[in-house]
Amino acid sequence: MGADVGFCPKCGKPASSAAAPGGAAPPPAQAAAGSGLDGNVAALLSYVLGWLTGLIFFLIDKRPYVRFHAMQSIVTFGALHVIQLILVFGGVFGGLMGGLTGGLMFGGIAWMLYALFNLVILVTWILCMVKAYQGQRFKLPVVGNLAEGFAK
Repeated sequence: MGADVGFCPKCGKPASSAAAPGGAAPPPAQAAAGSGLDGNVAALLSYVLGWLTGLIFFLIDKRPYVRFHAMQSIVTFGALHVIQLILVFGGVFGGLMGGLTGGLMFGGIAWMLYALFNLVILVTWILCMVKAYQGQRFKLPVVGNLAEGFAK
């Protein structure tokens, strides 16, 4: 660094007037092992788009708290997504294959189950995001222990 330069041309840090001992440059700062976000914010964001953001944060963030919530998002919302697809196809095929009377009844029941199931998903999604943002390691029944095991 030259004396007339206000910032280091390599790293962009402000130049100090005192030289490092021995004339050596100070060691570079270690990059965070995470996403650069606070842990509770990263954990909350791992739920925002369900299993997709869970997968992203599981791959980029190495903090145990964030990895737990990311894996819980993957397991929970991945499984719920599969069940949603089964209910949709059950409703569609039940309505088409069952004829006019029985098929419509089965299709109607499947669609009501689908609507109720979506309400359960919404409540679970909001609960997980709130608990993650509050810094709580909230484990959902059944999948919480699975997520904890996978996140290690």
